[in-house]
Amino acid sequence: MQLLQTALGYRFHDEATLRLALTHPSVKESRDNQRLEFLGDAVLGFAVGDLLYHKYPSLQEGELTAKRATLVCEETLYHIARSLDLGRYLRMGHGEESTAGRRKPSILADAMEAVIAAVYLDGGADAARALIGRLYADEEALSALRGQDDKGLLQAYTQARDMGLPEYAVVEESGPAHDRRFVTEVRVAGRAAARGEGGSKKAAEQAAARTALANLKAEGDADAAE
Repeated sequence: MQLLQTALGYRFHDEATLRLALTHPSVKESRDNQRLEFLGDAVLGFAVGDLLYHKYPSLQEGELTAKRATLVCEETLYHIARSLDLGRYLRMGHGEESTAGRRKPSILADAMEAVIAAVYLDGGADAARALIGRLYADEEALSALRGQDDKGLLQAYTQARDMGLPEYAVVEESGPAHDRRFVTEVRVAGRAAARGEGGSKKAAEQAAARTALANLKAEGDADAAE
């Protein structure tokens, strides 16, 4: 784990925290990285939001939200995790190992969030923000990795038409712990707009947003034609 800490630019006071961040649920120990993933998501969202707020003083809320969504999405986190060779350090069960779990985007993205949370717990908010600052030093290049962010595009579309913010909810989960599938429903202006499926909640939300945006645009075109 010394090489990983060098890549992160952070030395842990308690390496057990980092070890936990690298422990996938498929190991089936009493503790894994899922709680850290939850915390890391929140820490990352705040830090990236703060970064964008100060870097782009002329951007409005919707534009900042779309940029942040692109930067914290699974694809961007997966790219960052790969740049750190994070998969090499993961602890996982044999079943996940045998199905190339160390290279799965959802697993690497979740582990990246868990590592961010581990730095936050071990070194505090300043250490976490410094880490995120290093990881996102070239945020424009990271944004370009994701040609478009479907959740951000959907939100920009609904806000521009006074339809409020889209709301997402998981309506179905299936599969074993190491290979979960999620179905998410997105509601716009109080009604179901679409459903999406993916190997992670984030991927399912993106799929739902993509379909919802296409549906709403089709409805708008139909209304305009009448």
